[in-house]
Amino acid sequence: ELVLPLYFGIMNHDPKNPQWPDRDRLILSKGHGSPLLYAALAESGYFDPKTLTDFRKLGSPLQGHPDRRKLPGVEASTGSLGQGMSIGIGMALARRLDKKDYYTYVITSDGEMNEGQTWEAAAMAAHYKVDHLIAILDDNKYQLDSSTEEICDMEPLVEKWKAFHWHTQEIDGHDIKAVIDAVEKAKKVKDQPAIIVAHTVKGKGVSFMEGNNAFHGVAPTPEEVKKALEELK
Repeated sequence: ELVLPLYFGIMNHDPKNPQWPDRDRLILSKGHGSPLLYAALAESGYFDPKTLTDFRKLGSPLQGHPDRRKLPGVEASTGSLGQGMSIGIGMALARRLDKKDYYTYVITSDGEMNEGQTWEAAAMAAHYKVDHLIAILDDNKYQLDSSTEEICDMEPLVEKWKAFHWHTQEIDGHDIKAVIDAVEKAKKVKDQPAIIVAHTVKGKGVSFMEGNNAFHGVAPTPEEVKKALEELK
């Protein structure tokens, strides 16, 4: 629900010309979510969707973490959490220097809020009044080892981002209309970075995956895949 409206309605991009200078950029800072990015790129026309089954196979460009050197449409090699925001700010500042009009989107995670680099970047972006920068925070309350509350509770996140002088919105991350409305509002912000705190449910739509952190980095069995697809239909 966060990525679909970006690639198929909001973002200005051209799959036939991945390096088009005026394209909007999307950085998946939570690089372990690469299957989502690959699916969006494939369905957009950057490469053949049939190759999605090569995910994580030896020699495949569809690595566990995105690699911009190996796949068209990937804007940044990510996976070391906390770096995406800094990369996005650099792209947004480059836009200003080049006098372009594109937008940079950064999809980050609540687990990345534990990273000091995230907040260093947040402070700098506000200080330099970086606009055309829209971050979307996937707030599903879990990270690799446990809940974000147990690992390092960063609440209240919304108030923290406001305190860092970012234009801050809070939405239901599973409401596509809310996502579209929030992005459109953020695009109108001038001289200030924007962030959308999207409250989500991990594994949304699959009964045995919802809120179940055991599936964070584990592939479902063939039987679980069949059940999940039936529920999602």
